[in-house]
Amino acid sequence: MLPKSFDGRLKLPAIAAPMFLTSGPDLVVETCRAGVIGTFPALNQRSSDGYAAWLDDIAERLDEANAAPFGINLIVHRSNPRLMADIEITVKHKVPIVITSLGAVRDVVDAVHSYGGLVFHDVINRRHAEKAAEAGVDGIIAVAAGAGGHAGTISPFALVSEIREFFAGTIILSGAISTGAQIAAARMMGADLAYLGTRFIATEEALVDEAYKEMIVAARAADILYTPNISGVHANFLRPSIVRAGLDPDNLPNHGKLDLESEAKAWKTVWSAGQGAGAVRDIPPAAELCARLIAEYRDAIAAIAKDRFAT
Repeated sequence: MLPKSFDGRLKLPAIAAPMFLTSGPDLVVETCRAGVIGTFPALNQRSSDGYAAWLDDIAERLDEANAAPFGINLIVHRSNPRLMADIEITVKHKVPIVITSLGAVRDVVDAVHSYGGLVFHDVINRRHAEKAAEAGVDGIIAVAAGAGGHAGTISPFALVSEIREFFAGTIILSGAISTGAQIAAARMMGADLAYLGTRFIATEEALVDEAYKEMIVAARAADILYTPNISGVHANFLRPSIVRAGLDPDNLPNHGKLDLESEAKAWKTVWSAGQGAGAVRDIPPAAELCARLIAEYRDAIAAIAKDRFAT
């Protein structure tokens, strides 16, 4: 089920995921103008004042009736010292979509609902999804096997169907989605929206180093390593970036518990990506990428409609 506030504003049932150190105002604005939901993490700005400035910039540039809504990501974890200040700024600016990670908290959901905003929460298993539903979220992001960042290990077929058993809201699927046909496949298996991260790292507007983008273009699924030993939480990383940082991917030291400060330092030199990197072969402008995804999605849906087994 898609929120009514999305009616007439999306050209593609997809979200460009909020990527740490990668997503910024330019990527969000160009994506939203193209009809795809654009997002960024609040912590991509070094201060709460900087975060507020980015929100002002995006709102001013997206002052168009037909632009897709945008969203931000909040890390709802006790190790995030900015959480309360950033929530206050989020409410003041009435951010349309808030994506919460590492904690589904009723008070945060209520704060966003107070001005009519939506809360989507990312999960890697059914138990986390049930907690998110109890907290009153509007959407659940099923972070399945192969996704970039803090990914899970469960098949998307299993995870989406289990969540739908008890959740009637919006389901967003994340995990190795890089093409319009794969967005269509996500819809076919029961998701309302697809969640694309790695594909949008390799765009001109992404804030990361060109070497990072080029590494994604050169990567295959086998180049992705799933490990807790970079940040304290299991996540997917590019093996070549681990080597580039002077580490042995097969003999990483135990990181210990999650700490946002040490995680931020680690992700600057060890680069995250999902298995969908295997389908990324260029670094286009975000608007061009969105147009391509839209065309691929429409072609895939049309092909399914013509399939003799579909009638």
